[in-house]
Amino acid sequence: MKTRHLITGAMSMIAMLGLGVQPSLADQEYGSAHAPESSHGGCEEMMGHHGHAANHLRHLLKHQQEIGLTEEQVKKLKTVELDYDRAQIKADSEIRVAERELLALVEDEKTDLSVLEAKVKQSEMLEVGLRMSAFKARRDALAVLTPEQREKAKASHEKRMQEMRSSPQGATPRGSR
Repeated sequence: MKTRHLITGAMSMIAMLGLGVQPSLADQEYGSAHAPESSHGGCEEMMGHHGHAANHLRHLLKHQQEIGLTEEQVKKLKTVELDYDRAQIKADSEIRVAERELLALVEDEKTDLSVLEAKVKQSEMLEVGLRMSAFKARRDALAVLTPEQREKAKASHEKRMQEMRSSPQGATPRGSR
């Protein structure tokens, strides 16, 4: 009995620590696609690719004249952006619900470990789905561009990255966004 309480307590602590970190990451990574700035900080690697997809779409739309996008291409990119925003919002909600359900299961001492494992796997598969939608959005956006426009977009992005690296603390120089 004592061992069971110890295991349950340890599992609860692990789950609560994990859930405490996840919402703080979610606030950074699931910001609006039209937010003025997205801060990755040290969490960029943990964030996966879904934050990058939104940034890539924003960059293309913001620099549409520099890249030479047509009205039709802008319309297609906005459609890709909206579809991605929908998928991201839906996945975020589903992940949050799954994590809250997991917490409730962890708090119940009678919950079998196989049930906890299934809930953890469900939450992780939702994360996989979110990452895949980010990959798809990026590929869909690139498919809209001509090879020349891809090169211009890449050069524009590299210029922006260089400006960020050379400015104090990686801050974005005014007027470059």
